[in-house]
Amino acid sequence: MIPTSFGDENPVRDSADLYELHPGFEDVAGLAMLVCLDGFVDAGHAGRQLITSLFERFTAEEVATFDADRLVDYRSRRPTMTFVENTWTAYDAPKIALYRLHDDEGAPFLVLHGPEPDREWEAFAAAVGRLVDHFSVTLSVSVHGIPMAVPHTRPVTVTPHSTRPELVEGHTPWIGRVEVPGSATSLLEYRLGERGHDFVGYAVHVPSYLAQAQYPRAAIAAAEYVAGATGLALATTEMEEVAAATDVDIAEQVMASEEIQRVVANLERQYDDIMSSRTDPEERPTLPLADDDAQLPTADELGAELERFLAEREGEGNG
Repeated sequence: MIPTSFGDENPVRDSADLYELHPGFEDVAGLAMLVCLDGFVDAGHAGRQLITSLFERFTAEEVATFDADRLVDYRSRRPTMTFVENTWTAYDAPKIALYRLHDDEGAPFLVLHGPEPDREWEAFAAAVGRLVDHFSVTLSVSVHGIPMAVPHTRPVTVTPHSTRPELVEGHTPWIGRVEVPGSATSLLEYRLGERGHDFVGYAVHVPSYLAQAQYPRAAIAAAEYVAGATGLALATTEMEEVAAATDVDIAEQVMASEEIQRVVANLERQYDDIMSSRTDPEERPTLPLADDDAQLPTADELGAELERFLAEREGEGNG
């Protein structure tokens, strides 16, 4: 059995040498850390849109860099190389790193970003645990999107989870017990919880028929939940502009098909019934993770049509 302690008394497969600390960050302490690793479920590209926005708007300084050669399976997702005429000119090496950024008001925070490790999850979790201890991280937060049978015409909802009930106090659970494929981020949350560290995650609900498309409303919700949990100032003005344009595109596509209108109307009724019943804990239903074929026989067709429409818009340069 592989030991799971973060401490030196029982290390996990040389986790201490899995990353390199960069000089100049001796004063970093007591910050929140956003965890966003690419590769796991991220419906609507909720987490990816948020992290892209942060790196575009704020200067990112590398605090620590992980050994990608130990963590990434190159043959499962091959890095990009550039070939010009008769020679290789560039190699886009995968990078998993811890960064320091500053929010809209200048407050610093940490971001753990890169491809989700394919290997040595326990060692990776132990290594991140060492960094959490080293920098006295106050709260770790993760966000990603999950496909749900919800309509795009209603407010975005979320399934929160945490290492302490107090961190998600006030949130009514959407689902009961469920077994799902694990992820490196989920394991990290679990292991940090065992060590007594605070970690809260937000699974943003994305309409299942938009799961493969870029859905800005989900990214905005992700930013708002992160800001609410950490107190960071994360403006969403630019994402709001993109979301407004996407809303128009989706509305046009829905109006062009009576079948799509019927499916969305069914989802709206289901959503409204669930939301109204959530006021009574004894009659709390479960919001389905996927479409109910009996209720929504054309959800897949709706999704394919909307995704194709949005893809065509992106191909025309409309983003």
